[in-house]
Amino acid sequence: MTIPALAPVRSAVIPAAGFGTRFLPASKAVPKEMNVVLDRPAVQWLVEEALAAGVEEVVCIIHPRKAPLVRHFSPVPELIEAARRAGRPAVEAALRRLEELAGRVRFVEQSEQRGLGHAVLCAEAAVGDAPFLVLLGDALVRSRTPCALQLVQARERLGRGCILGLEQVPRRLTDRYGIAAGEPTEIEGDWRITDLVEKPTPAAAPGDLAVAGRYLLEPEVFERLRTLAPGKGGEIQLTDAIRGLIGEMPVHGLVYEGKRYDIGSPEGYLAACIAFARRDPRFRKVVSASVFAKC
Repeated sequence: MTIPALAPVRSAVIPAAGFGTRFLPASKAVPKEMNVVLDRPAVQWLVEEALAAGVEEVVCIIHPRKAPLVRHFSPVPELIEAARRAGRPAVEAALRRLEELAGRVRFVEQSEQRGLGHAVLCAEAAVGDAPFLVLLGDALVRSRTPCALQLVQARERLGRGCILGLEQVPRRLTDRYGIAAGEPTEIEGDWRITDLVEKPTPAAAPGDLAVAGRYLLEPEVFERLRTLAPGKGGEIQLTDAIRGLIGEMPVHGLVYEGKRYDIGSPEGYLAACIAFARRDPRFRKVVSASVFAKC
């Protein structure tokens, strides 16, 4: 029997329309996705991760108030020329790289806040009838292999179906995440998902595997989202839509390699900056213990 070829994953969606309430008042004028981690804003790290997974286009879902994200990916030739004239080749190269990224980023507005599921649904016209990645705007993952690429590679061995990035969390924190129940496969890190619950109490949680900021979804999820009733918090929950697909198609989980940082809060953002700096030779000395001791 001939196994049908897998459709390529050509798009990634970055939901970035939230108000960043955990980061107020800093996020009042500057979107939290524009918070700088080392030498670039968080949203650029996410776009680069998505492109490293082989997608052709990244769709950013934004609120109309988030114009700084659009400006960041808008070409500004005079800056490149200024860097060239000033004899700063590294800056010029970084700006040219940003121009290349800009040509592969599309923006779609979500005018009302109706939850993560609704934000993903806003990308339907841009994504089309094809599998796609979702990278949450408040989650940076530091890993040897880009996290989004790990999901694409998992799909190559598992076949068609949704794949959820998973992370084991303390049971006392289950009410912050979508929690998966399932069975491990013969491949370490791979799970067959049998149930999903959005933000259950520790007593009601079916396990301690949390859906942690990364998804690879089949286009059937859009049909589920269009007809879904509001769930937890009165919002359209992506977790509920994926749960509705269990039994209709395979839904897998991948406990991905790497560490996730919740950059939607000041504490998580600071931890991300320190962790990323420690692995970058340009910044490593700045975050050494001796330097901190002198501050």
